[in-house]
Amino acid sequence: MAFLDWVLHPTELWAAFWYVMRHAPPDEKTNKLQVSGDMKRCYDFLEMTSRSFAAVIQELNPKLREAICLFYLILRGLDTVEDDMTIPGAKKRHVLETFHEIIYQKGWTFSESGPDEKDALLLVEFNVVVNEFLLLPTEYQEVIADITKRMGAGMAKYTREHVETMDDYNEYCHYVAGLVGHGLSRLFAVSGLEDKSVGERLELANSMGLFLQKTNITRDINEDVLDGRCFWPKTIWSKYAKDEDELISKRNRENGLHALNDMCVNALAHIPDVIDYLSQITDPSVFRFCAIPQVMAVATIVVCFDNANVLENNVKIRKGEALKLISQATTIDSVKRVFYRYMVDLEKKNHPGNHVYEEVRKIADKTKKDIARTLKGGAPVDFTIEYLVIGLFLVTAFFFFYSYSQSKQ
Repeated sequence: MAFLDWVLHPTELWAAFWYVMRHAPPDEKTNKLQVSGDMKRCYDFLEMTSRSFAAVIQELNPKLREAICLFYLILRGLDTVEDDMTIPGAKKRHVLETFHEIIYQKGWTFSESGPDEKDALLLVEFNVVVNEFLLLPTEYQEVIADITKRMGAGMAKYTREHVETMDDYNEYCHYVAGLVGHGLSRLFAVSGLEDKSVGERLELANSMGLFLQKTNITRDINEDVLDGRCFWPKTIWSKYAKDEDELISKRNRENGLHALNDMCVNALAHIPDVIDYLSQITDPSVFRFCAIPQVMAVATIVVCFDNANVLENNVKIRKGEALKLISQATTIDSVKRVFYRYMVDLEKKNHPGNHVYEEVRKIADKTKKDIARTLKGGAPVDFTIEYLVIGLFLVTAFFFFYSYSQSKQ
């Protein structure tokens, strides 16, 4: 099946080849950064918690690299506490609400995570993160501590409350992801790599985080419900199911698909802000850092749309597709072409019988028109058929020569 994927998508094979040629393994990259001691251990944790994110962070400008690595690990520690369903509510809320103070406490560690918590080791050795955080310039520390305080308070709030309304949903996503966008944008501006306006237009930064978070929440519905939680707003799912379990039940598949498509439409609404945000970024390393997750998100939300498999499994984009997206997230024009391509794919999946047909059609059509109007050269040309023909030709040639060589033996 994997071989067939490469054959049907030859440009992804080419992207994979160049990715392997141009990118060192994560541990080799860490060595090349010439860090040691606690900071090296921090990069080890970065690679353990998210290899893909580690690669992007390690390619950042040195002015930002360590600050964003530590920002990520601090928020990952916070998120690990929030996600752990074995920690008693009162204890969890206390840690979440005081985490912005904890990051100033030398020697602080946490060893009360549940046995299945995959990032527990980060908290067990969290003292190394604290040590390096305290070495950051004060202006970086202030941004990170402020975001940690606000995010911890929001997470603590939603240990008591459920996501009921659309306002709840937007607020929850703001706390756990929009604030990340706020913090990163402020760090970009403080570093001097981006204009100070990037750290001030926080409504765009919020949308960057919300698009990523809503895509993940939409995709992860099966896993979340099986874990005994649900972040889809009740306002949406209660129209199609009496409870969360029925939402993903095979007996209720058609209604579940309606709810899924409602969630996709809500996420897609953030695309204009995402493109506006990326259009203001000037530093190449910062741009790639911001753009790669966004192109992954648009690919993922289009795959999820009207896809019943989302209600049964954790649906992901192909590895080759992901590597191709990484290679294309280099300039605003190339990113606009990516978004345009996925809007075309979205239109192909949309059909008049779908209850959100008109909404999806309008989103895709407006996004394409906005991109075509601002893109150099106008609307992108689709070479899918040409690439497919080339791929099939290469496979045919391979088997021909292989058969020929075997017959000569």
